[in-house]
Amino acid sequence: MAPVVRASATHLAGMDDMAETSGPWGLEPLMDVEELAEYLGVPVTTIYDWRTNGKGPPAYRFGKRLKFAVSDVRAWLAAQREPGSG
Repeated sequence: MAPVVRASATHLAGMDDMAETSGPWGLEPLMDVEELAEYLGVPVTTIYDWRTNGKGPPAYRFGKRLKFAVSDVRAWLAAQREPGSG
């Protein structure tokens, strides 16, 4: 497994752990734009470009800040998978 993918998988696994102990409201963890870009291995500007073009995972807006639910990122990622050529 590539180091970037391994680190990303570890990051999301950690967020799953956080979801179980996320506080009294039981909210799942949210990623910010920088965390999402790091996880996907793309520049932050790509995330903003996707948003401008109606692509990318859905986000919550808090003032000027975008936040992405881990479950939404996973669902969006699964939808991006291309079928195998075999």
